[in-house]
Amino acid sequence: MNPEDFYYSPEGYIIFTEKYHLKRGYCCKSGCKHCPYGYNKKTGLFDKKSQK
Repeated sequence: MNPEDFYYSPEGYIIFTEKYHLKRGYCCKSGCKHCPYGYNKKTGLFDKKSQK
């Protein structure tokens, strides 16, 4: 993993960046903070009409 793929939260958790998600190429449906695909974990739907 490259340094631009993630950062650590104040609590010590790894937070993946939008760049990482785009390189991975799909949504894992975990409700990630920087999800470029627009997945909403509360509704189980994709909120954004166009995916990047």
